[in-house]
Amino acid sequence: MGNVSEECPTGAGFLACPPDGAAVHEVALRDGLQSEPVTIDTGGKVALANALMDTGLTRLEVTSFVSPRRIPQLADAEALMMRLPRRSGIAMSALVPNLKGLARARSAGIGQIAVLLSASETFSQRNTNVSIAGMLAILEELVPAAVEQGVGVRGYLSAVWGCPYEGEVDASRAVDLATKLLELGCDEVSLGDTNGVGTPGQTRALLERFLDRIPAERLALHLHDTRGMALTNVAVGLDMGIRTFDGSVGGLGGCPYAPGASGNLATEDLVYMLHGLGVDTGVDLTRLCAAAQLAERLVERPLPGRVYRSLAPGCSQSPGVAHARA
Repeated sequence: MGNVSEECPTGAGFLACPPDGAAVHEVALRDGLQSEPVTIDTGGKVALANALMDTGLTRLEVTSFVSPRRIPQLADAEALMMRLPRRSGIAMSALVPNLKGLARARSAGIGQIAVLLSASETFSQRNTNVSIAGMLAILEELVPAAVEQGVGVRGYLSAVWGCPYEGEVDASRAVDLATKLLELGCDEVSLGDTNGVGTPGQTRALLERFLDRIPAERLALHLHDTRGMALTNVAVGLDMGIRTFDGSVGGLGGCPYAPGASGNLATEDLVYMLHGLGVDTGVDLTRLCAAAQLAERLVERPLPGRVYRSLAPGCSQSPGVAHARA
């Protein structure tokens, strides 16, 4: 997936020669819900998961096996996994913080996990109560242990574009940390603009640094839309060969430990733009809008996704936007 046509001249760019496809990694059930003040019961999460699966999404991050005291919203991780249907072709993953979390995830039937590392020392302390060095020590045990058990591992590197506490982040250190995650055994690393400060020029400069050492197919982008730049930064990533992008239906979520970091990139906004460029995602936008409606009812507040807001309440797809190709 994601190859550019051989007929395209070198350097033509995605606007002239769009890739044939891109992967969408849906994070609403974990990253989207984790900071919501309204407690969502397990049944509601199951309903949302089913709605998301019905869209054609094939990668869902559904929960986190962290301490229930730290993130009460995700305290039902085991109960949720017991009730979620397993569908062929759909990979469900969960965030785990340590070996204890891995054991819980495995007991619950999880075959793919995600792990978290920060490019900012202060954010690492605020987000995980552990230093970067301390978290690396945990991951040096956790990731190889998961790989040995046949578990796929996705790495998140947060605060790459900037830190809500420190400001600018050392790009060289961020590249080193992403490389370390891959060396430990992660299949891919998702680079996070945790507080949504990234601009297109900064994104291009950062990705040039990463791509100098890491193949594009091993990277994903996790962009927050706090300042309205997420889709523009996706376009830059697409132009530079990135083919996996994270989204949260309706724009659910943010980060409870990053002040002002509201606004995950809405999955339907991402899909709308990709389809408009002729990039296949395999996702049905109309059904995705319906899932956003359900998410909005569950959290009992309006969601910020622009495409969802423009299509609600009918959720009928605009005729000017290409449907996902079969």
